Amino acid sequence: MTPRAARSTMTIGALLTSVQDEFPDVTISKIRFLEAQGLLTPTRTPKGYRVYTVGDVERLRYILTAQRDRFWPLKVIREALDAIDRGLTPPDGSDRPAPPEVTADADVPTARHLAARRALRLTVAELAEASGCDAETIEALEGFHLVTADPDGHYGDDALAVAHAAGRLSAYGLEPRHLRTFRTAADREIGLVEQALGPVASGDPAGEDRRLDMLQACLALHTALVKAGIHAQG
Repeated sequence: MTPRAARSTMTIGALLTSVQDEFPDVTISKIRFLEAQGLLTPTRTPKGYRVYTVGDVERLRYILTAQRDRFWPLKVIREALDAIDRGLTPPDGSDRPAPPEVTADADVPTARHLAARRALRLTVAELAEASGCDAETIEALEGFHLVTADPDGHYGDDALAVAHAAGRLSAYGLEPRHLRTFRTAADREIGLVEQALGPVASGDPAGEDRRLDMLQACLALHTALVKAGIHAQG
């Protein structure tokens, strides 16, 4: 169903007309009965007139279809409407609403993406230029173990991603020293995975797949918790 906050409104007569072709037996008295039962809740104008939205049309159509085609009593319809109002949706409109299937969060990288690595080797100056940070910031990031150079003094694409994010956060007053908590949290998540799976032998594709899948699940959990915290605040 569409949100009840739809902009356009109509009178009870227009609401009746909108469904009467499909449900010729419905009457204004029937609609008011459904309102009295709490199944329809129109808003009212300052003068007390009922006004209905497109969402009310869809809600009424759902009620009438449930009565005509599925012979649901009002109690069952009320429970189904409550479930729909809470975000549950019937898969094909022929059954009671059920919790939605969990789909992959597009904001979380896949296990394959976690395993991908570019053959990138940047100097300090190149890393600073590509990330938008200055050399002093790169030095600070390395000092707090947020980026690490290889034995030849070059930085890979992981360091570039970290430095770029650090540069964005610096615009909000967060310095490299403030970002140590991210390093600690990442190390703990990796450590938890290693503790659960044990060491993965070099050249063991199945073990590496399990490791990456578990790390991806950790990232999904982290992202879900951050989103939940944002939603709780506002």
